[in-house]
Amino acid sequence: MKLGMFGLFAIIAVGFLSGPVAAEAQARKVYRVGVLTPSAAQCQPAVYRQALRELGYEEMVNLTLVVRDAGGRLETLPQLAMELVRENVDVIVAINTPGARAAISATKTIPIVMSEVGDPVGTGFVTSLRRPGGNVTGVSGLTRELTAKRLQLLKEAVPRAARIAVLLNPDDPIVAPQVEEIKVAAARLGVEPRFFAVRSAEELERAFATMIQWRAQAILRLLGQALALTKQTIELAFRYHLPTMLVTKQQVSAGALMSYDPDRAEIARRTAYYVDKILKGAKPGDLPIEQPTKIELVINMTTAKALGLTIPPSLLLQADQVIE
Repeated sequence: MKLGMFGLFAIIAVGFLSGPVAAEAQARKVYRVGVLTPSAAQCQPAVYRQALRELGYEEMVNLTLVVRDAGGRLETLPQLAMELVRENVDVIVAINTPGARAAISATKTIPIVMSEVGDPVGTGFVTSLRRPGGNVTGVSGLTRELTAKRLQLLKEAVPRAARIAVLLNPDDPIVAPQVEEIKVAAARLGVEPRFFAVRSAEELERAFATMIQWRAQAILRLLGQALALTKQTIELAFRYHLPTMLVTKQQVSAGALMSYDPDRAEIARRTAYYVDKILKGAKPGDLPIEQPTKIELVINMTTAKALGLTIPPSLLLQADQVIE
């Protein structure tokens, strides 16, 4: 077939134009990142959104966040994880141990970046931190490793405490190993722990009624699904004059006595780093799982004074933040 001069010029022109147009289209690829969270109140998607923004991902430009929030109802996580799979997202950020468990059960092909997962090896999510394999990587939360230290710090703050109430959500798979750690640490520290299962405000009220009859002298909340009940826990602890070791520094700012917890903003930033690496072609199974390096001790001195506690100077010297 012969081409006229005009047809030849048209083909050449299209050739010149298609390069820049194709390059611009590629540059503007919009990545779909799923976020699966047990509770937005505890693991705020906005934190991860900001971390991704710092790496150059802007919503409505080159990023779409597809958020699925269980609202504290852990039994809905498998269904929400399957929704993300059907949404055909490029990667799933699975927050906390229940979120990771649901995501891993839902897909073996879509890359999964775990965030704040307490013990990914102990829970069977991966076989090794160094070489996780499969479609999973991310950032651990050091949950089990911090358990004994959290009890020790609470005992240092409240030396008279011989009976310590331990609040937990039994539906969270990271709770069982913490219970074992508490039992061992309590025997060493000479304290008696008593465990209270709490999933709702009603169960929390009943737990406090029982622990008061038991004459508890302090409260420790195990890491996991906890923040939805923060306000009620702090109010009840004040009502009954009980010092509390809760989970995050935000809870201490809200009135808890103390917390000992990884820097969660840093975990979010490192989670975004993994997402970025995977979107640029890295295989999740080849990326070693990171563990937090910064653990923060936060103490609320206003709460201590209201409870009539004198915090030992040696403990205050260990604190990363003291709220006056």
